[in-house]
Amino acid sequence: MSTPIDLGRPVSGDVIELILEDHRLFERLLRDLRDSSADREAVRHALATLHVAHALAEEKHVYPKLRRKDAIDEHEAEHGEEEHAEGNEALLAVLELKGTDTQAFDDAVEELAEKINHHLTEEELTILNPAREEVGEQVRAELGRLFAEERNAQVDADCGRIDNVRRLVQEAEREGLLDDEDDD
Repeated sequence: MSTPIDLGRPVSGDVIELILEDHRLFERLLRDLRDSSADREAVRHALATLHVAHALAEEKHVYPKLRRKDAIDEHEAEHGEEEHAEGNEALLAVLELKGTDTQAFDDAVEELAEKINHHLTEEELTILNPAREEVGEQVRAELGRLFAEERNAQVDADCGRIDNVRRLVQEAEREGLLDDEDDD
């Protein structure tokens, strides 16, 4: 199942630019989710799909390759995964609410926006900047192709379904990615 909101279907490009395009789309979707005149149900589904697809593609292809190229260290990759898990947890809270016109929904959206915006800023500073400096264009292009393929496959699989987000949060809890004691 696809979303009525166009998430794009990149097939190639510099991985940094593809990630940044998604980051700008996250910001637009969050703005729309805050807008009471928007189709919040459609936006909620699109945001869930993009968040899960983007995070899984980064974790499967981008972070491991950047670690192998010494552009980022193990801590930065793990921290990125922890922030994805925190985003999924906040996303699940938004998805589990029945209505989109309640104070509880607004509060959950605020929490989700804080998690996502923090992650976007930190990732751009501590992961994408070093990748620009330490990884050549050819590697970034190959990573872009792999990122796009995985992202599109996840979108096609409707990865933003509530049951899938719930499964990802439970998996992150089991792996210790959601421990509160490790806040940076």
